[in-house]
Amino acid sequence: MRLVATTKAALSSSTRTRLFYTPHTLRRIPRPHTTMSSTPNSRPSSSSSTVSPSGSKPKVIFPISEIPPNPLGEGRYIRSAAALIIGDEILNGKTLDRNSHFFARYCFEHGIELKRVEVVADNVDEIIEASRRMVKNYDFVITSGGIGPTHDDITYESLAKSFNQSLVHHDETLRRMAEMSKHRKWMGDQNEQQRAARDRMALFPDKAEVIFVGEDIWVPVIRLEGKLCIFPGIPALFQKMLTSLTPFLPLPPKSERPLRIQVFTERAESMIAPYLTSLQQRLKPHGIQVGSYPILYKGVFVSLIGRDLKQEGDADGERRVWLADVAKEVEQEVGGRVVSEEEVAAHKKDSISAETKLKEEGEVPNGEGQGTKAKF
Repeated sequence: MRLVATTKAALSSSTRTRLFYTPHTLRRIPRPHTTMSSTPNSRPSSSSSTVSPSGSKPKVIFPISEIPPNPLGEGRYIRSAAALIIGDEILNGKTLDRNSHFFARYCFEHGIELKRVEVVADNVDEIIEASRRMVKNYDFVITSGGIGPTHDDITYESLAKSFNQSLVHHDETLRRMAEMSKHRKWMGDQNEQQRAARDRMALFPDKAEVIFVGEDIWVPVIRLEGKLCIFPGIPALFQKMLTSLTPFLPLPPKSERPLRIQVFTERAESMIAPYLTSLQQRLKPHGIQVGSYPILYKGVFVSLIGRDLKQEGDADGERRVWLADVAKEVEQEVGGRVVSEEEVAAHKKDSISAETKLKEEGEVPNGEGQGTKAKF
């Protein structure tokens, strides 16, 4: 594998030279192992360690993959997306799915229309059916979960079958995994079965793109069919890897990203419903969506979202001004004010606390942001 340095412009923006990998070619190896064997036309990558305070493990820094050509084709970009959340623990209520929510926010912020979120069990047939359907219908598909070392982690296996590929161990991933774990005492005490279970996490479909997105993460993003990206289910890791994948994605231009303005009012939702219905009918031809979202004991957030509004001049600037004009009208009609995304998040957090208190006191919300005593 050949290491490729960044351009001079990129190098000048950083005090440290960063090296990138091209997406790795997967090849079969006799059995799982933790050292990378090189071929005549490639060589193992090198990783570096920074000096850490005495007693702590050194920080490993891995090269990041080189950005490949646009998988959708030159000049095309992602317009639609879908998420496939995999895991029995989601369906039986043991684990709260945070990843689809983060992905929805990510898509909105980058101008991608999220069309579908689906949760399936740890079942090969269900994963195959859903993944094929999503890849056929959407530009960008992510999976979350099922890539660990245990018997029920079957995502790689299922997706390999879905797209008629074989499974092979990826030696660079094995090497990085070993590098990250070598300071752990139990590594040297593993038996053959335990090593095989660990190395299952580097068993990928043989025609996949292997994209290393983090300098401090050994887990790569696996991309199939140029569309489907496989992520771990751990929320912190999912979020970090998805964010780091951004430079590798053909995202829409900023001029086509949606804008959202929110107006908060303390009035009940039923009081403003007739006006909002009329407003939506008036704004629909202009590509603006109107929504209302009540917050318990607080009031209602009126959401205005503009998408695909073509105007002369600076498209983003023109659209923002136009939405601001609509927001001023809404402020007057509902007796409210424009609020920031941070204020919205704070209100929602307070609402959750209030709802929890209501349940403890035997009250339930009545749909108007108020509480009534529950009858049992």
